[in-house]
Amino acid sequence: MSVSLVLLASACGGGDDGGGGSGDSTALEGRGPITFATGKDTSGNLKSQVDAWNAAHADEKVEVKELPESADQQRALMIQSAQSQSDAYSVLNLDVVWTAEFAANRWVVALPEDKFPDLGKLIPATVDTAKYRDKLYGVPVTSDGGLLYYRKDLLDKAGVQPPKTWTEMTAACLKVQALPESKGMSCYAGQFEKYEGLTVNFSEAINSAGGVVVGEDGKPNVDTPEALAGLTQLVNGFKTKAIPSAAITYKEEEGRRAFQEGKLLFHRNWPYVYALAGKTDGSSKINGKFAVAPLPGKDGPGVSTLGGHNYAISAFTKNKATAADFINFMASEERQKANVEKTSQAPTWAALYDDAGLQKQFPYLAPLKASIDTAKSRPKVVKYGDVSTAIQDAAYNALTLKTEPKQALTDLQTKLSSLITQ
Repeated sequence: MSVSLVLLASACGGGDDGGGGSGDSTALEGRGPITFATGKDTSGNLKSQVDAWNAAHADEKVEVKELPESADQQRALMIQSAQSQSDAYSVLNLDVVWTAEFAANRWVVALPEDKFPDLGKLIPATVDTAKYRDKLYGVPVTSDGGLLYYRKDLLDKAGVQPPKTWTEMTAACLKVQALPESKGMSCYAGQFEKYEGLTVNFSEAINSAGGVVVGEDGKPNVDTPEALAGLTQLVNGFKTKAIPSAAITYKEEEGRRAFQEGKLLFHRNWPYVYALAGKTDGSSKINGKFAVAPLPGKDGPGVSTLGGHNYAISAFTKNKATAADFINFMASEERQKANVEKTSQAPTWAALYDDAGLQKQFPYLAPLKASIDTAKSRPKVVKYGDVSTAIQDAAYNALTLKTEPKQALTDLQTKLSSLITQ
């Protein structure tokens, strides 16, 4: 803790030269083996990507340090390493929302934009996630927008269209669930376990009802009628069983498996699910039976939370030049296209969304691009971990019916006001 406080004090004390942590040069110098710290590879394609680099860089090989599946645990381990100024991790695979925290604490180095020449070809919203105080601290390698997966076979049989609003989704559920084929199915699930995914789902509900978590002025603003409408929509889902009670334990993978096993009619998740749900090896019971649509909202299409990952360079690694080259390699259009083809993860290159071959393979690309273009960021604050925990506590207490939604939002407003200062 003491090291962290020293670093934070240093970061806030002026001379915002873009990092360095220990005061060493932040120049992208030094070549040799490096490590890549990343969450558990649920895509199954990371090894082939890294192998391609290693095959061409015998003296600068990359060792993957695979961290737990949980984003919260990944962040905790990366912070623990940074606070001890360890060089165990060279390149960090950061959730887009961690940029401000890691940059402000000088755990990652500022990156000269001319060393990453393709930034202008990436979706602007993704590049914005990699900046803190107008300086670049990461390179966007994957993006993410929430999508509504639905059972197209059942909606077609019931004669209903994919819903654009929450009211339409409820009506569609009632009609489809009347079919014999839908017996035992639940209507909808997202990610409601008390972890980062709940922050994402809570934010989408608030934004899709016209509210905000943190306004353009940088101040929290959740004690509003719009926020109440968003949270109440989720709470009512649990009350009416439209959302199964088991969903309170769902992270991304638990929900994906439930959808693939035919237990859900509608499911909110990220693009990576598309490839897995479409597998023909017997692991998915819904291959050929599902499609995707934009998230629904209160009065029209909903608003996704912007997801994705940026690759950043640890302030404490020795071989920063190799780290920069590895990031350029992984962020290249060629590598991103290869990754999309194998995993359906959202790329950051704008042109890939218009690639005819990819559009044929992944019909979700058009709604996904629209989702990313209109997506809202989570709060870009230095104390992001504390802010996210406060959101999760408030949302979880409301969803488990321990606190009325209005009181949960009033309490959350007070808590966020103490954490977010200008």
